[in-house]
Amino acid sequence: MLHLQDDQASVVLTPEYGGAVLGWMDDRTPVLRRPLPEAILRGEVRGFACFPLVPFCNRIGLARFAWQGRAYQLERNFGDHPHAIHGVGWQRSWSVGDVSHNAASLTLHHDAAGGRAGAWPFPFDAALACTLADTQLRIALSVTNRHTGTAPAGIGLHPYFGRRAGVTLQFQADGVWLNGEDALPARHVSLPRAWDHANGLPIGTARLDNCFTTWNRTARIGGIGGGVTITAGAAFRHLQVYTPPHDNVFCVEPVSHVPDAINRSGLPPGQGMHVLQPGETLSGSVTIDLTRG
Repeated sequence: MLHLQDDQASVVLTPEYGGAVLGWMDDRTPVLRRPLPEAILRGEVRGFACFPLVPFCNRIGLARFAWQGRAYQLERNFGDHPHAIHGVGWQRSWSVGDVSHNAASLTLHHDAAGGRAGAWPFPFDAALACTLADTQLRIALSVTNRHTGTAPAGIGLHPYFGRRAGVTLQFQADGVWLNGEDALPARHVSLPRAWDHANGLPIGTARLDNCFTTWNRTARIGGIGGGVTITAGAAFRHLQVYTPPHDNVFCVEPVSHVPDAINRSGLPPGQGMHVLQPGETLSGSVTIDLTRG
């Protein structure tokens, strides 16, 4: 584990567990969720505070897809869940690069050789850099295609926030994907009034596990300290919002493509996965700012 410190804030990173953020405290305020004790003991990243999504975001339906005329079957990497989910990075150990008192860089190499092709059939390199500056955490993420031909790619960030009375979420978007019973996107629609967060909505107003498209790349969360602002770079074109009804957390996830994009031809512009040439890199950064209460 790596411990970053700046002023009264501290962040713990876990290179050995998915390059994840275990937790982020500002004095006594948890900016992200408090990690679950059993998750710490077992190294279960989904019980931590935040983890990277690479080289794809959210779900690939039934863990299979076709690329350039060839069919691929991925490993189902989430228990008995029928889909492949969240990519490769969250289930791998990352290598540690430069480290200072308030910053650290990590790398991940996926060679797609042998059985590792079942996780993702195209080799890639990923890099992650975390910088803590007082009340601001910046996470930069990139993926580079190491395949001999073109390859699909995506990046995203999966932060969890503590859910309590009075917490609100505000952002703007031009539409949203409605899901089918299989939890995959079924229909893209204009924002229903009950899901329009432009003026802010209390968490729990709607039960969501949905991708909001072409958002303004700024989300504001009220009720944590004096408020939290998420600002995402241009690569993160969409926002996945997850508000499980019987849990004490929610997720606000900047992502580069919609769920199951690789299986959907004819998506609206900008909603598909990026297609990287050999050696090409997709990169972006997300900044999370706390206003002290």
